[in-house]
Amino acid sequence: MESIYKLLNDNKEWAAGQLRLDPEYFEKLAHLQSPEFLWIGCSDSRVPANEITGTQPGEIFVHRNIANLVIHTDVNLLSVLEFAVVHLRVKHVIICGHYGCGGIRAAMTNHDYKQVLNMWLRHIKDVYRLHREELEAIGDLEKRADRLTELNVREQVLHLSKTSIIQKAWNHEQRPHLHGWVYGLKDGIIKPVFLMNAGSPIDSLYQYDDI
Repeated sequence: MESIYKLLNDNKEWAAGQLRLDPEYFEKLAHLQSPEFLWIGCSDSRVPANEITGTQPGEIFVHRNIANLVIHTDVNLLSVLEFAVVHLRVKHVIICGHYGCGGIRAAMTNHDYKQVLNMWLRHIKDVYRLHREELEAIGDLEKRADRLTELNVREQVLHLSKTSIIQKAWNHEQRPHLHGWVYGLKDGIIKPVFLMNAGSPIDSLYQYDDI
């Protein structure tokens, strides 16, 4: 239990340090949340949105899950998306994956991770299936995983565009733009891999005509 108490002590030291730098820091923070960005990232602790983008609390609204998935039955994610788009009126939604993602690597195996994780990883396996020919032409497994990471980000951006939340905002306010990025753990650099500007064409099968 000592490690958990260390977190609490470190929090007190951090808070005191912030007040030394700016006595009004927390007062201002309590009244500030006007982000331009919604960040949908991986739960991996090595990919903290604020730190890798050099932004301050209140500038990015964040949702994280294993392998940064957008699943059309995920009420948690959809409630975050709706709040960010409708109420915070964000201008950009970012799906950010990262190279070396454990979820991506797990989905590339045939290992049984038990029911709940199997259900979750199934969505990544579906991305693999869609791009099987390209992926299996890559002999190096690490490079194959890197490419699957990029393709997974692209598919999640497409999933965003299929939601009525995004389509309604596109139709009425020409926002938000949808970005697919991948973060490099080895160099700290974000690589843009896909972009859908507001109003981009989507497959007509998924397009709502009465919103």
